[in-house]
Amino acid sequence: MDNDKTSGGAVRPSDRKKVAALLASVFIIAICGILYELLISTISSYFQGSSVLHFSIVIGLFLSFMGVGSFFSKYIKSDLAAWFIRFELVLSLVGGCSAFFLYFAFSLTPYYYGVAFTLIAILGAMIGIEIPILTRIVRQYGTLKDVLANVLSFDYLGALIASLAFPLLLLPLFGTMRTAFAIGLLNLVVAYLNTRLFREELRRFQAFILTEVLIGCLLIAGFAFSFQINSFYEHFLYRDEVVLSKQSSYQNIVLTRWNKDIRLFLNGNLQFASVDEHRYHEALVHVPMNATTHREKVLVLGGGDGLAAREILKYQDVVRIDIVDLDAAVTDLAKNHPVFRQLNQQSFDHPKIHVINEDAYKFVEKSSDVYNVVIIDLPDPSSESLAKLYTKEFYQLIQKRLAADGVVVSQSTSVYFAPDAYWCIHNTLQTVLPATIAYHAYVPTFGDWGFNLALNASVPSLQDNSHKETAIELYKSQLVKTLQLQIENFDQDQPLKYLNKNIIPSLFEFAEDRKARITPINQLQSPSVLKLYEKNWNEIR
Repeated sequence: MDNDKTSGGAVRPSDRKKVAALLASVFIIAICGILYELLISTISSYFQGSSVLHFSIVIGLFLSFMGVGSFFSKYIKSDLAAWFIRFELVLSLVGGCSAFFLYFAFSLTPYYYGVAFTLIAILGAMIGIEIPILTRIVRQYGTLKDVLANVLSFDYLGALIASLAFPLLLLPLFGTMRTAFAIGLLNLVVAYLNTRLFREELRRFQAFILTEVLIGCLLIAGFAFSFQINSFYEHFLYRDEVVLSKQSSYQNIVLTRWNKDIRLFLNGNLQFASVDEHRYHEALVHVPMNATTHREKVLVLGGGDGLAAREILKYQDVVRIDIVDLDAAVTDLAKNHPVFRQLNQQSFDHPKIHVINEDAYKFVEKSSDVYNVVIIDLPDPSSESLAKLYTKEFYQLIQKRLAADGVVVSQSTSVYFAPDAYWCIHNTLQTVLPATIAYHAYVPTFGDWGFNLALNASVPSLQDNSHKETAIELYKSQLVKTLQLQIENFDQDQPLKYLNKNIIPSLFEFAEDRKARITPINQLQSPSVLKLYEKNWNEIR
């Protein structure tokens, strides 16, 4: 008779508790495994860009090493509980410190991918070994079909919980560093509970308890001081004083200061530098605002820092400004943080401003409002989720929201460092709207920066000339004169810092090596702009 069962084959009550604890362990291990995958993928995307690439690579490698771990589990033939606890302790220590190691590798060494690969290999292999071992332990208390059904059910359920908890709870609440330590503590709880559960079978019970206490102290200390650890690494990442560091539901937000220069970083990518952001925002806003005779309603997609709104408010005839920015954490900072308020001149306090925290694509898709001017002030197309905001389909949705004589402008990345991506945006816009005008401005922090102005109106110069290029040149001449006149008429208390009569004509002139190029059209089914963007930036690194 099997010693683990009572006569008649019924499982003893004490064994039912063991089975319940083991299945709970499977559940927690599954949660931790998925969380480690998501965590490493997210941090890699923060540091290296291309979220789809890094999520795909991390998940693929993780699963591969789980397979390796499962293969080698067959060589463990005795002391299954002890081996399981040992592997769980390794998971707890390595996984809990994974974000620490990744930040260290990126900030202080050139070996980020080597460290990331090593972490994936260890974590994947450990989880791959554990699940078969747990299955074999549970097998002592039931039939194979019941055991497999229960183990897999708890495993898949844990994966679901983790996939929801990471973006909705852990990341916005704890950030990446603290989340890693929290996951490690979860693994440690599993190790401790199983140490107590199999106490009688463990030959070195006290050694296990002591190891768990030491690892627990380390992880709790890491969790408690995670913000200080982040600050330490951010000093090396950003080189300047970190004024603010915040993790939102969507991104990592960092504000730095060096002398009088304030800089905003989102997921490690520089968004603006206060010493020259006026060059970018004056070019972005004042060109489209003078490209139409009506500008009562303005839509800003992005622009959560309030800097574009600051420039738009210089026009007295504007009645309403809708600012659509996905991240409420950014718009809240723009409205309430003293540094932002000084830079944007309290623009979000103005009654004309209406902030909508929503995805730009979804907003344009479902909106029924009509706008005279649409300003696209979104991040570069550096990922699939951002590249969709530069597609033909997106521009078609925007056209439906444009007044008959409306205009749309899009920031279009660096015309110098990413010329193919820049002209891809230009050419894509040109397939949707009657006329597209390329222009650029020199922003020292970023270099030669590109914009594209597209007209929904059939302006007189386009109507009267059969040759489209000639018509656009005539329109540009008119626009230059209008801009020069507008700048002269601005109130003395609202002077522009960059644009003046002499510099305006140069906005529309391009160097020979950066003139128009033939590119594919960027579409949802084929994100050409992302491929060109990555190609251009990789060529200069």
